[in-house]
Amino acid sequence: MSHATARRRAAVVGLGARARLFVEALAGPYADRYELVGFCDVNSRRMAVHNAWLADARPGRAPVAAYAAEEFDEMLRREQVDLVVVCSVDRTHDDYIVRALEAGCDVVTEKPMTTDADKARRILEARRRTGREVRVAFNYRYNPVHSAVREVIADGGIGEVGSVHFEWLLDLRHGADYFRRWHRDKANSGGLMVHKSTHHFDLVNWWLGTRPETVYAQGGLFFYGDSAGRRRGLARDYERAHGAPAAETDPFALRLADSPVLGALYLEAEGEDGYHRDQNVFGPGVTIEDDMAVLVRYATGASLTYHLTAYSPWEGYRIAFNGSEGRLELLVEESTWTRPRVPVDSSGPVLHGAEVEDTAGRTELLLRRFWEEPREIKVATGEGGHGGGDVRMLRDLFGTPAPDPLHRAADAADGALSLVTGLAANRSFETGLPVRTRDLLEL
Repeated sequence: MSHATARRRAAVVGLGARARLFVEALAGPYADRYELVGFCDVNSRRMAVHNAWLADARPGRAPVAAYAAEEFDEMLRREQVDLVVVCSVDRTHDDYIVRALEAGCDVVTEKPMTTDADKARRILEARRRTGREVRVAFNYRYNPVHSAVREVIADGGIGEVGSVHFEWLLDLRHGADYFRRWHRDKANSGGLMVHKSTHHFDLVNWWLGTRPETVYAQGGLFFYGDSAGRRRGLARDYERAHGAPAAETDPFALRLADSPVLGALYLEAEGEDGYHRDQNVFGPGVTIEDDMAVLVRYATGASLTYHLTAYSPWEGYRIAFNGSEGRLELLVEESTWTRPRVPVDSSGPVLHGAEVEDTAGRTELLLRRFWEEPREIKVATGEGGHGGGDVRMLRDLFGTPAPDPLHRAADAADGALSLVTGLAANRSFETGLPVRTRDLLEL
C-alpha cells in the first residue's frame, strides 16, 4: 500500500484480544508513520480497556476516540481515516472491509478475509471498483521456517513438487478454546476449515505458487460438543464456567477471573453485550467440526493431503513435500504435552503458548535429496509470536516498504484463494462429493 510522508490516520474495528497486536504496533513502533485515531466495537468496555493499556504504556497519551459499531461510517468521516484494521468477528469482516474501501480507505484484515463465497466476491468487487488496497494478515508467511521452506522449493531444492502431506494438531488447551467462544458457531466463523485452516491453505498456495482446483473432504464433531462429551463422561452440567460449581472439576473450563487480560476484555464487559467467552466445550450449540481430512488437487497437478485435529495431547505440525528430486520435511513441536488445569497466561490475550518454557518442543527442517545424505536446514527464529512472524508481518504492513523476493505480502486475491479450499471442504462435508473450487468462487 502507498505510504505518504505525513502520518496516515488509522482506525481499528473489533477490539477483542487479537486487536492488541495491531493497536500496540500502530501506537508504538509505527507511531511515526501512523496516527491511531479511532476504535470501533459493539462493546464500549473493550475499547476502554485498550485505551487503558495504551495509557499505562504511554502516560499522558490522549485516549483514542471510541465509536459504537453503528457509528463506523461516522468514524471514518469524522476522523478522516486512511487505513482500517479489521479484527471483528469473522462473519462481519466483509461489511467493514467494503464500507472502508468505499470510503476511500485501505484495509488490513485479520484472517480469514471473510466466511463465504458471496462475501468474498463482494470484497473483490469493491477492491476493483475503488482501487483501494486490502492486505490479509497471514502472519504464518513471515515465520522464518516457513520462509525457508518457500526458498528451498522456489530454488528447485526438491525439483517439481508432486504431493504435500500436512498434519496440524491443536492441543487440548488451544483446540478447546475454539469451542468456548463465538467460533463454535459455524455461522460466525465458517468452522475451523475457514477460521483456522485458511492459514494452512494459504501457506500451500504460497509455497507451491499455485491455486486449488478440486477439493474432497470428510469431517465431523468427534470430541467436543454435548453428545460426544456425555458419551465419554467428560460433560459437566454448566453453560459457562464463571460462577458455576460444576466447572470447578472440569479441566476444560476457562477461568476468566484468573487472567487480567481476558477478565478485563470479556468478563468485565459481558454486561454490555451478553457475550460469554468461557462457554462449556461439551455443551450444546457447537456446530463446527473438530476432526477434518481434506484432499486437494492443484492447478500444477500437485496434490495435498491435509488433516486438522483439535483435541491432541501435543501441539504442532508435520509437513512433507515430495518432489521430482527429493523430499522436504518439516516438524514443528509447539508444545510436547498439555498440562491439566493449566492457568490462563496472564501476559497475553490467548491460551496458546502458556507455560511454553515448560513444554516447548522443537523445529526441524530436513532436506532429503535423491542419492544424498539428509541435510538439516538450520533456521533462526525470532522473538514474538509465531516464531517472530508477527513482528515481521507488522513491519511489512506498517513499516517502510522494502523489496521482498519471497512475496510474503498477501492481498485480497490471496485471501480468497486461501478461503476457497475451506469453503469447498465445508461443501464436501455436506454433500460427500468432490467440489470444484471454480463452482464456488471464480478467481
